[in-house]
Amino acid sequence: NFLKLNKKKLNAPDVKVVVAFYKFFEVPNTFVLKHSLKLIFNKTEIKGTILIAKEGVNGTIAGKKDEITVALEKLWCLDLLIDLEPEYSLANKNPFFRMKIRLKKEIVTIGLPEVSPNKIIGNYVKPENWNDLISDKNLLLIDTRNSYEVSIGSFENALNPNINNFREFPDWVTENLINKDPEIKNKKVAMFCTGGIRCEKSTSYLKSLGFEKVYHLEGGILKYLEKIPKNESKWNGSCFVFDYR
Repeated sequence: NFLKLNKKKLNAPDVKVVVAFYKFFEVPNTFVLKHSLKLIFNKTEIKGTILIAKEGVNGTIAGKKDEITVALEKLWCLDLLIDLEPEYSLANKNPFFRMKIRLKKEIVTIGLPEVSPNKIIGNYVKPENWNDLISDKNLLLIDTRNSYEVSIGSFENALNPNINNFREFPDWVTENLINKDPEIKNKKVAMFCTGGIRCEKSTSYLKSLGFEKVYHLEGGILKYLEKIPKNESKWNGSCFVFDYR
């Protein structure tokens, strides 16, 4: 569907398809998965970064339409990634310089490897239901992205933690939520990020601290902007894409 909708744009010689994806799952052998991915990408001109950890996989890749199509078909043939749900965009040139597949302790770094959505997680909220949720005046809405990303766009009434990277999020929660409001864990909290991975990890973190009513935007801002008409959108500004992982 994405290729069909952007058929004219894809005719331009330098246009690249950018694919962002992640999946939290227990990886039985990270070395085996890394080898499988290398076999898919080694002989292509696709560039990007894919991170592999015991908690899952997280990547953003870019390349020509035909190569991206073949690569995704091969990814979906892997049993562990058969249900992978990528998000797509276009770029006038490849935003990456080479292809990197790396083993890490976490696929999105919060600095607490024991915190994992595979163990505990908040409630998913589909983009179609997000507006109703954030209209609740008693809701605490938190943008989990970095300061630069927030500065160019966010949801109405969202709280900006003013962090430089996601690793700073736990300290911000302690200093600005828990220490300032002893009853904060009983309040309804919703979080969001660009593609869904950071807010998924952040809900896992809050749940591990004892927060009860925790929600996050399924598919992130990108999916919201794709699904919600502009006249109904509560998003203000732009959404910066390439540094959120």
